Amino acid sequence: MSGPLREVDLKSDMPSSGDAIKRVTYNIRSGKALGVPVVKFIHGYGSTGKGGKIRVETRRYLADQKRKRLIRGFIPGEEFSIFDEATRAAFALCDDLRRDRDLDRHNNGVTFVIL
Repeated sequence: MSGPLREVDLKSDMPSSGDAIKRVTYNIRSGKALGVPVVKFIHGYGSTGKGGKIRVETRRYLADQKRKRLIRGFIPGEEFSIFDEATRAAFALCDDLRRDRDLDRHNNGVTFVIL
């Protein structure tokens, strides 16, 4: 069953990492309720290029959600590639992923959440 990709920009208004996690939680819950198979979070990679706090905290939170089985998984942007097994599996759930502009771009400023 393939559905549309939802894209959420977490970094546009420069929220605190705590506020960004609240937005992640909201979008995961609403995405599940609406039957969205994948949510793409744009969190940036930090202005210094060394890894922003929103990215680090978002991925830490998603790892915890996966461990608790509240999400199926997530794909960091730098791993989002046709050569990645998780990416290929996600194509079956969301055909829009095949056309996403970040495919094979190794963009560590985004993360795809498989609901």
